[in-house]
Amino acid sequence: MMTEQDFQQAVLSQLQRIEDDVDGLKQDVDGLKQDVDGLKKDVDGLKQDVDAIKQELTLTNVRVDTYQKASGQVVNLAFGLIVTATATIIASTILR
Repeated sequence: MMTEQDFQQAVLSQLQRIEDDVDGLKQDVDGLKQDVDGLKKDVDGLKQDVDAIKQELTLTNVRVDTYQKASGQVVNLAFGLIVTATATIIASTILR
């Protein structure tokens, strides 16, 4: 049979193990908090990078659109000049 003193010693021993386990868990939680904080910083950095890329993409899209419109106008001008030159040659040939 266990004496009261043995029982108290067993309870104290068990409480010490529980306290050690809790301290270990606290350290684990603190480590996890640091990891989460690091991940938050990484995500914030990525968000800033994505926002910067969005702005660059918007500018690029505007430039491409402007280039396409300008290219179309140059092609139209070239065809207009070709038609005008052809009409001039035909008209001068007919009128001679």
